[in-house]
Amino acid sequence: MSASSGSLPPAPDGTLDTGSAVLLAALESAPDAVFCLASDGAGPLWANARARALDAGRNGLPEVAGRPVADLVDIAISTGRPETAHGALGVDGPLATVTARPMTVAGEPGAVVIVEEFGTDTAGNVHLAQLSLLPPSLPLLPDLRLSGSYHRATDVSVAGGDWYDAVPLGKGRVALVVGDAVGHGVPAAGAMSRLRGAMRSTLLRDPEPGAVLGALDDFAAQMDDVEGASIFYGVLDAATGWLVYSAAGHPAPLVIGADGDTSFLEVTPRPPLGSLPGAPTPVHEDRLPQGATLVLFSNGAVLGTADAPAEALDRLGEVAREVLAVPGALDVEAGSGLAAAVAEGVRRPHGWLDDVAVLVAHRRATPHESLHLDLVAVPSALPGVRRRLNAWLAGLGMGEQDRVGVMVAVGEACANAAEHAYRGAEPGPMSVTAKVDVDGMLTVTVQDQGTWRPPDRDPGDRGRGLLIMRQLVDGVTLEEDHGTTVTLSFRLRRTPDEELDQYRVCDNAEVVVDREGDRPVVRVSGAVDAPAAEQLRIRMLEASHGGAARMELDLCRVSLFSSAAVRVVLAMARIARDEAWRLVVHAPEGGVTRHVLEISGLNGLVDLR
Repeated sequence: MSASSGSLPPAPDGTLDTGSAVLLAALESAPDAVFCLASDGAGPLWANARARALDAGRNGLPEVAGRPVADLVDIAISTGRPETAHGALGVDGPLATVTARPMTVAGEPGAVVIVEEFGTDTAGNVHLAQLSLLPPSLPLLPDLRLSGSYHRATDVSVAGGDWYDAVPLGKGRVALVVGDAVGHGVPAAGAMSRLRGAMRSTLLRDPEPGAVLGALDDFAAQMDDVEGASIFYGVLDAATGWLVYSAAGHPAPLVIGADGDTSFLEVTPRPPLGSLPGAPTPVHEDRLPQGATLVLFSNGAVLGTADAPAEALDRLGEVAREVLAVPGALDVEAGSGLAAAVAEGVRRPHGWLDDVAVLVAHRRATPHESLHLDLVAVPSALPGVRRRLNAWLAGLGMGEQDRVGVMVAVGEACANAAEHAYRGAEPGPMSVTAKVDVDGMLTVTVQDQGTWRPPDRDPGDRGRGLLIMRQLVDGVTLEEDHGTTVTLSFRLRRTPDEELDQYRVCDNAEVVVDREGDRPVVRVSGAVDAPAAEQLRIRMLEASHGGAARMELDLCRVSLFSSAAVRVVLAMARIARDEAWRLVVHAPEGGVTRHVLEISGLNGLVDLR
């Protein structure tokens, strides 16, 4: 049947039994938009009243934050896992969460799409408040793969307060935390925020579990809304697997061995934070073997169901084991969604009965070896360097945005060696070495045996290699001793473009460099939030050769332009001014993006067209 007819789809024999008729009637009048689709891409097989009222785009589906919902369907069908996006419906529509879930339709792959609109209601406020307080990124260590996920309870009246965190402590150690604040709604999210802030402040002074839980106990006893919160806190040495931990009113984490065996850490029961001042804090020690996975979870993953506690824990263990057993689940790209897959696995048919927060820590079975390339310093060697370096960086788990920045910086160092180190002589050797220390600090060295060529006083569009490198990585050093060694350093982190896709509010910008005209034009579409602003920064630096060459910025198809994006444009405009050219920015007059740029004081620094 068509998506526009509004009638109920018949059973195979042409009739509907009473139960099916009642169910479909309920779906037809549901407040959320519901689509049912097959994989042929021909459009919805069925859509309820709310779905038919939405503005349709590609394949009869709307857009969320500038991203076609049809893209979510394609991913869900191809991966077999739910795909979620958050943001505004269309350009000026309400905020919504859109979830595409794979399902079988008439014996063929298909999907059901649910569009949950928030607008300005309580559900949206709770959801956005909770999301904004979760960590924007996770540490990226060579010996450990981290994945985090938060899912709001389906019933907003019981939502709010669950959280997770991962804090690097140095020397390969990382603090792993999952907690649950008492109460629901925005007050619970606020209590969670205060508790998380107190935890981070405490561990900066003394990160040991006994000290941290003791301090949080005192803190919670003084704060009525924090009292009664539960927490698991552990410090894991990623290189050795040694884990020191404690818990207050919280279930023990799950351990899945490399062979698939499951067990739970030993935890001595202790009252929740602040509920019994002066209660002792038992501290335990254990070792996470190589290839094993630690799953921290909030109470919502196992409580609030009709199952006995032991049955709920067994179900969680089975879900986690099945997630890890999927072929390729621990590959770098797939590993970013481990926590979300576990949370989805414990979801009941009618939704999550309580908030669910999951933090997964997988200890790599084998170390990530360093990269060393011996080359001849000629321009033709550069494409090979980029390919090998890109694959090596991807193996670490770096997102595309960070990889592009590092590769552009390394490319500039190699290009300088290829063009200048052996000027007037036969090309000589050049080496590229990349390695990561236990704390996730990436170091790349480019070394030649030639002579460093200092920048010209007025190099024009050339000789800007050091400028570009310093704008793309955290540190650049230059040494001259029997040749030239350029050392680039960059702190690794799991950026939101992969692992945090599920709970980013606006994650659907597209940033491309158009080189067809007289000068490069960076064209942007969709919602430019903080992660997308970082992508914008890299593309603008890439297009302008680090600010040395003229370029233009096209924002005509932008639906949201955040303050982070404004800062990027402002920084690029100052670089252009210092390099004696003016950035041209295209933004429709009378539009929101143009208004944001004007009130930000950019009118005097850029040419708005």
